[in-house]
Amino acid sequence: MNLLTRTAALWATLAAVIAAGALPSQPVGAAESYPSRPITIVVPLAAGGPLDTIARILSEPMRASLGQPIIVENVTGASGSVGAGRVARAAPDGLTLGIGFIGTHVFNGAIYQLNYDVVKDFEPIALLSSNPHIVVANPALPATDLKGLIAWLRTHQDKASAGTAGVGASTHMGAVLFSNLIGVHIALVPYRGAAPALQDVIAGQTDIMVDVASNSLPYVQSGKVRPFAVTAATRLASAPDIPTTDEAGLPGFYITTWYGLYGPKGMPQDIIAKLDAAVMAALADPAVRRRCADVGLAIPPPDQQTPQALAALQRAEIEKWWPIIKAANIKPE
Repeated sequence: MNLLTRTAALWATLAAVIAAGALPSQPVGAAESYPSRPITIVVPLAAGGPLDTIARILSEPMRASLGQPIIVENVTGASGSVGAGRVARAAPDGLTLGIGFIGTHVFNGAIYQLNYDVVKDFEPIALLSSNPHIVVANPALPATDLKGLIAWLRTHQDKASAGTAGVGASTHMGAVLFSNLIGVHIALVPYRGAAPALQDVIAGQTDIMVDVASNSLPYVQSGKVRPFAVTAATRLASAPDIPTTDEAGLPGFYITTWYGLYGPKGMPQDIIAKLDAAVMAALADPAVRRRCADVGLAIPPPDQQTPQALAALQRAEIEKWWPIIKAANIKPE
């Protein structure tokens, strides 16, 4: 049999095998072999902040579960929309994921003209943690409680300033809501992340911050910032001495930041399930739970760690916050 005849025979055999269904369109065992390469988790805000913290806490136990390195990469800009956009445009193979939060996946959708949809272009994977904010200030301010701080702000109207992690960040929205509720104009100073914003409160460059607990608690405990109230109906388990806003004299001032793991739209459901299982295993680890508690991160119960629960939370937050943002006419700076 010459070469031409042998080639024709091989093609005929291949066609028969395909017609019989012996060669599936996707490799057998592809889902079981995921991940075959390192996974990148994009953190859309600066290193050192709470998003960065939760990503790095989870990276090692997830590596152990998935068998591949987890690379945490900070991609900053436009209140997290640059990093979130990178995830939205990534290949849906489960190798590029992102930590999203109320800022990137709720607030930004009402503030920015984005080239992606905060709901339709992502696959929710798991709710990771949540925490309320703490109203904190430079210790040099004379106020010792929330009512005293509000009185001081009223006497320093148009001079007082609040640091934020940028337009659309939860620290920004918390400061806007605080300012509205107390009826005082406070100059908002944006930074590229919560960590640098808090550093300027500590340095006295700005006066206050409505900061996420996970970012502020280490500095509260060291005395570098003074806490006034937790923006929730219950006190923090990791800081039970800080009163709630209801207890401190500003009832109903609530804002909670949550963090979720997302992938690009179109990821296979079996890969999403495998990632969610890795997250749930990590969040059940006592060492991970201790590290989260130490920085004020509350881990949700297992039934709230699912893709479905994260999707439902995101929809509820959009319904709550988008009308508030639009009524306040908040725009990118």
